[in-house]
Amino acid sequence: MNDIDHYFAKNYVESRESFRDHLEYIQKKWPDATLTTKNIGKEDDNTIDMIYSEALSSNDRVLFFTTGEHGIEGYAGAAVVHYFVENYLDQIDASTTGICLIHALNPWGMRHFRRVTENNVDLNRNYFYDENSVRKDVNKNYAKESDLFLPNGRITNLKEERHKLYAQLMKGLAKEGYAGLKKAKGMGQFQFERGVYYGGDTAEESAVFLKGMQEELLGTYPNVIHMDWHTALGPTNEVTMVISEHDGRSVDELKEAYDLKNVEKYTPEKVKGDSTNHFYKLKEEAYPETYLLSALFEFGTFGTNKQAELREFMTIILENHLYHEGAESVDDIQWILGEFEAMFYPNDPVWKKSVLNEARTGIEGVLKHERILK
Repeated sequence: MNDIDHYFAKNYVESRESFRDHLEYIQKKWPDATLTTKNIGKEDDNTIDMIYSEALSSNDRVLFFTTGEHGIEGYAGAAVVHYFVENYLDQIDASTTGICLIHALNPWGMRHFRRVTENNVDLNRNYFYDENSVRKDVNKNYAKESDLFLPNGRITNLKEERHKLYAQLMKGLAKEGYAGLKKAKGMGQFQFERGVYYGGDTAEESAVFLKGMQEELLGTYPNVIHMDWHTALGPTNEVTMVISEHDGRSVDELKEAYDLKNVEKYTPEKVKGDSTNHFYKLKEEAYPETYLLSALFEFGTFGTNKQAELREFMTIILENHLYHEGAESVDDIQWILGEFEAMFYPNDPVWKKSVLNEARTGIEGVLKHERILK
C-alpha cells in the first residue's frame, strides 16, 4: 500500500473502521472524546459515526468536520479527516478548542456508491429551518424540463440513450438558456421523487441528526468553524470553497483571508435546503452572538467549462436512470457507473494525491486564520 492508498478506502465498511480507529489517537489529546454511532435508514448497519469532545478547560471554539453528505463523496472526505488526524492534531490547543468529526452523514449512499439517500433524496437539499417554507413547485426551471431529468424505461442501447439525452440538453439550453439549466440543477426540486436533485418531502434521519449537532455546537461555543468536504465541483484537481451569502464577506475578501485560489458564493434563493444555509439561519435566529464559519470544500473532477458541465448533467441523469429502470447490457451498466465514479470518486492516483495536497491548503488556510492551528 502506498502513502495515498493509506487514506482512501475501497468500501464503506473499510472507511468506517478506519474512522473509528481515530478515536484512540484523538483521546490522547481529548481524553473524554467519545464515539457516537447512529443507525440510519431501513438497512442494517448503516451508521453515522461521530467523534466528539469539548475543550479541556474553556470552550472558546470548536472545529467541526462533516463528510459523506452526498454518499459516494464521503470517501474523499474520510481521507481528509484521516489526513487531518495524522498531521494536524498536534497543532491544536485542546484546552480551548473542542473537536467534532462526522463520518458518512449519508451512510446508505456511501455504502452503495450513490450520491443520494435510500429514499432518492439529495441530502443537501433536505434541511429547512421552517418545514413549510418551500412550495412544492419552487423549481419552475426543473418542471419545464422534467422529461430531461426523470427516468423513463429500461436502458436498451446506451449509445442511443446518450444521443437522445444530449439532444434534450441542447433543446433545454435553447429554451431556457445555460443559466436556466444551471438553475434547474442547482436549486433542487421537491415534486419528482424519482428525479435527480430531489430534496424530499420530509426531513431525512440524517438531516435531523445534523441539525441537532448544529444546535448543540452553536449553543456550546462562541466560535464554530465548520468544513464540509465534497467532490466534483470546481477546477480539476483543485479545491473550491463554496459559501453562503449569509457570510457577508466578498469573494476577494474570502480568498485573501483564507489564502484560497477558488471561492464561490451562493444565495439561499438559488440553493434550497442546503445544510450550511440552515446552519447560518439557525445561528442568526437563535445564537446571534456566536461566530460561525460554515462552508463546503469541493475537490474538482471534470472541470468547469460548459462541456464538463454537460458531462456532469449526463452522468447524474444516466446514473439515476440506471438505478430506477436498469439496463440490458452489462457493458452499458459498467460504463455509466464508471462515469459516475469518475465524477465523484475517481480511481486516479493523481486526483487522490491532489485531494490531500489541496486539503492541506484548505485546512491550513482556514484554521490558521481562525486561530485554531498554533
